[in-house]
This record gives sequence, structure tokens and C-alpha cells, in this order.
Amino acid sequence: MLIHFTVSPSSGVPPYLQLVHQVEQAIRLGHLTRGDRLPTVKEVARMVAVNPNTVLKAYRELEHKGLAQGRPGRGTFVAAEAADPIPEARLRELQQLLAGWVHSARAAGLDSEGMTGLFTAALHDTTSREAE
Repeated sequence: MLIHFTVSPSSGVPPYLQLVHQVEQAIRLGHLTRGDRLPTVKEVARMVAVNPNTVLKAYRELEHKGLAQGRPGRGTFVAAEAADPIPEARLRELQQLLAGWVHSARAAGLDSEGMTGLFTAALHDTTSREAE
């Protein structure tokens, strides 16, 4: 299986959108490419313990965005490519740097929500400065 979905009931994001975001991210990072088959609705529903209609809604949203295409009797397939996929070695390097940051943040007393808030603020600040 090319993608393993997770759903966090406490995230405040509807489960179907969590699934959509995970596919978008996997495409953006080059983990999923055009022609890759997504897991069946039943597989995803079992994997994340949601109603199959939730998965259908996510897959319809992906089709609406042009990221996936359903093929009757065959499944749902990725219909998009990452604009500029990042090489796997560079992704691993960035992941290691980020893991070090997470360790430091945790040692400083931040929980997951605090880290998310700090990262989001830093991303926003950096993006705002680059736009100036």
C-alpha cells in the first residue's frame, strides 16, 4: 500500500478533509504519482474506522480537485503529479532536521499543540517576510 491513512478525531478537521489533505501531501512530496492506485473505500474505512461514505466524500473531493480519478470496477487512481518533487535523500535530510527540532521543542516543554503553533507562526512569519 502506497499510503497509510490516519484520522485524528480531536483535530477539529472533518475526517474526510484529513484524508484529502493526506493524499495532497503525499502527491506534493512525490510519495504518490500519477497512476498510483489509492486503497479501496472499504480498505480505508477499515484502516481509519470511519464510515465508508466519509471515504467516498474524500475521494469525490479529490476527483473534483483533479487529483484522483475513479475507474469503475478498477478503483481510484492518482491523476496528478507533484510540480517539483523533492528528491528522497533531501526529504530524509529535512525529516532528520525536523526530528531534531521536535526533540528540542519537547525538551523545552512544548506539547504537540505548542509545537504546531510555534511552527505555524514561524512559517507564517517567514512567508510574510519573503512576500515583502
